[in-house]
Amino acid sequence: MHVLSTKSNCQCLWATAKTLGNHLFLLFPVLVGCYTFTMKIAITGPDGLLGSNVTRMLVDNGHEVVAFVQPYKAIPTLEPLPIEIRRGDVLDPDSVLDGVKGCNAIIHIAANTSVWPSRSESVRKVNIEGTRNVLDAAEHFNVERLVYIGTANSFTFGSKNHPGDENTPFGSAHYKMDYIDSKRAAMELVLKRHVESRLPVILIHPTFMIGPYDSTPSSGQMLIRLYRRKVPGYTDGGKCWVHVHDVAQAITNSLSMGRLGESYIAGGYNLSYKEFFGIAADVMGIRAPTLRIPNSLTLLIGLMQSIVSTVTKRPPLLSYAMARIGCDGHYYDTNKAERELAMPKTDIRFAIEESIRWFEENGYLR
Repeated sequence: MHVLSTKSNCQCLWATAKTLGNHLFLLFPVLVGCYTFTMKIAITGPDGLLGSNVTRMLVDNGHEVVAFVQPYKAIPTLEPLPIEIRRGDVLDPDSVLDGVKGCNAIIHIAANTSVWPSRSESVRKVNIEGTRNVLDAAEHFNVERLVYIGTANSFTFGSKNHPGDENTPFGSAHYKMDYIDSKRAAMELVLKRHVESRLPVILIHPTFMIGPYDSTPSSGQMLIRLYRRKVPGYTDGGKCWVHVHDVAQAITNSLSMGRLGESYIAGGYNLSYKEFFGIAADVMGIRAPTLRIPNSLTLLIGLMQSIVSTVTKRPPLLSYAMARIGCDGHYYDTNKAERELAMPKTDIRFAIEESIRWFEENGYLR
């Protein structure tokens, strides 16, 4: 059930806003103080770093949440939450229909983020066919909004002075990674469905997220290794680092803000690895890595580890594809999301503090 509570002094603003159609986002910062939206929302991939934070934020905002989780999968980060759990697989169309039935909106986060091996049919199936099944279900039930979670790598990165944005074309095919390629293909599926069927979609593309509830751990593994003094140095590359809470806020806001059919890069601070490690080490009270590792050596290490892993069938600590990514500066402009989705920009030090605190409290740093 979609519930809308109003305040009488906002009726005039609302009437004016309705005439703006797809440009409602321009008045939303004013209207948000006058209206409170509550929805029944299905979320795929609710138990990862991003999903766990989005689910909590939805609950805190009064939404009814249906968490679509893989059969038999343990979900420790969701256990204390007042949500409905439905089990299924995004590759099973019928279970997806059952998983989102009765919901006003869908947030599709579920993805196979594996980067080894760099070419993987299972990665492509989950990220492309799984997305297709979610699109079919959203259209079948005529949902009010589908929020698709992609990746900033679907757009060409830039330099700090000229960062990439939502208008730059796909420029990461040269990494030859099915995770990146499949997310771009899924993004194109979503946009095509919006054009052909007028499915009400918004696409959000996070950069490199850190924060609490990273139970795998995923991106937080870098912080854990730094804490344990297992990061020997840094490359010339960098990333756009963002607190996962800020991305979760942008996603939550996108249920009633933003322009349909538009992509939004959700990021924070463009920092080199040297800069980020310096900040993180200061937060942890340890010495920052001081060794600059030449790109040529980084690529050689990645190549050798990939060859060994091909033989041993064990994932490498650094694959050749990831070594190539690590040598580049993946910098992005996030002004569009800040402007149209009211995405906050939390100090990256606080993101690191929260991440380390959660890892410590949950036994990851022992």
